Amino acid sequence: MSNIVDPLVGRIASRVRTERERRRWTLAQLADVSGVSQAMISRIERGESSPTAVVLGKLSAAFQLSVASLLALAEGDPDAPEAVAGVRRRAGTAEWRDPGTGYRRRQITGARFPAEVAEIRLPAGARVPYPAAAFAFVRQVVWVLDGRLTFHDGDTVHELDAGDTIELGQPTERVFANTGEAECRYAVILARTAQP
Repeated sequence: MSNIVDPLVGRIASRVRTERERRRWTLAQLADVSGVSQAMISRIERGESSPTAVVLGKLSAAFQLSVASLLALAEGDPDAPEAVAGVRRRAGTAEWRDPGTGYRRRQITGARFPAEVAEIRLPAGARVPYPAAAFAFVRQVVWVLDGRLTFHDGDTVHELDAGDTIELGQPTERVFANTGEAECRYAVILARTAQP
């Protein structure tokens, strides 16, 4: 087990607490709406636990935000100066890692860009389910860059290879799964359709 602390854990903790407090919810209310235990939410908000992608999906759905939006808000630094000529260096971009599956995500676009673009690396054998509410208020395209993605869109299953894209429709439960033997790398392009 590594002693390296994910620099995003503290920012995710702060963002979850901020979103909860913005709605004037107690921990118990957020637990009830999200289906995540009050104890787990408390550990996340104190920065004692890094949430899994599944837990982030449940929390973002409760906040009526996409997972990408919740993480982008956590990754963003509102006090940071504008990027020079829009350049974002790879070395300066934080990467979030799901402690449960090894799923890795990094934000490609900055907070001021009108669409959110993220790069995802899904290890072989990983499976990440999200509730339908995590896809409310957004339009989203998934573009497979490398590997193979088994994408469950409600009851429909799509096998997507490198170069394939899928534009998501109405919110439904979705699962991102890598049933192959190699890592799958894909991009998520998201545009907000309405404010929650």
